[in-house]
Amino acid sequence: MYGFALEYADPKLKADPAFVLAAVQKNGRALKYADPELKADPKIVLAAVQQDGSALLFADPKLKADPAFVLAAVQKNGRALIYADPKLKADPGIVLAAVQQNGWVLKFADPKLQADPEIVLAAVQQNGHALQYADPKLK
Repeated sequence: MYGFALEYADPKLKADPAFVLAAVQKNGRALKYADPELKADPKIVLAAVQQDGSALLFADPKLKADPAFVLAAVQKNGRALIYADPKLKADPGIVLAAVQQNGWVLKFADPKLQADPEIVLAAVQQNGHALQYADPKLK
């Protein structure tokens, strides 16, 4: 099954946790078409984010603002930082975990953290091109 088939599924299937889980494991962005209640289900959203970090875009706002959940998400896929609550983009632990998984996401970190030597080093070690997003003082 291709994940985006969820878009055309019967509403009962869109609300079926097992069906939605299978869909998001194929294509994380299928979360967009899940029942709103399932967009707040940490297990389903984490599976979606693991498949495609940008799936966090479609998660319930409470999950996007939950530090423990976002930390788990960025550890699976650093790109999830892009869609995290702005306050969490300023959390050193979350940003460090994100850049260790995908250095490129330094681009989306709070500017104060783009000037943090430890975070920038971790980002650059993961992806040398991340240096372009570091504070000029660190270049």
